[in-house]
Amino acid sequence: MEYVGTYVLAVIETGGLFAPLLFIGIHLLRPIFFLPVVFICVSGGILFGTVAGTLYSVIGITLSSLFFYRMVQWMPNTANRFVKMKQKIIGDNASLTTSQIALLRLVPFIHFHLLSLCILEISQSFKDYMRSSLYSNIPLAVVYTSIGQWLSSLSPVMMASFLILLLPFIYLLRRKEIIIKWEDFFTANASKPGI
Repeated sequence: MEYVGTYVLAVIETGGLFAPLLFIGIHLLRPIFFLPVVFICVSGGILFGTVAGTLYSVIGITLSSLFFYRMVQWMPNTANRFVKMKQKIIGDNASLTTSQIALLRLVPFIHFHLLSLCILEISQSFKDYMRSSLYSNIPLAVVYTSIGQWLSSLSPVMMASFLILLLPFIYLLRRKEIIIKWEDFFTANASKPGI
């Protein structure tokens, strides 16, 4: 993977005026090369600077979310695999808010499209999905592009402390409602003695 990343950076650096288009294209081809989103965003900060790198990353990540939306419609079996993975990791009845998803996108090892599926489940329409995707992609692009070089030299202790600091915010920004199915409620009460 290190060689692929180095090769991608070399191609973008020699791209000239087409470098931003190549960079956005790399965001779209990222799943094929198995490159993490964080790597691409950090590379954008190194290559283009904070402002331009953030702008190009937001465009690329949002287009990637758009392609995921279309992929779910074209390939329902793949979407079902994502749903099963989400149920194993997050649970059946758990639904995240856009703020929680934005914070979870800052965690490097959580699958990007799994979080896109969570946005898809809470969205009412395509426009709502794209708006929520854009809002949840901006913090990811801003943080990893602006921190770029600093993040690459970060120690594992500092990385762990950053992740531990994120956990209370994910809990505080959760959706505060509980959904209990009618059948689950009455079967649980019927099994108690004295009822």
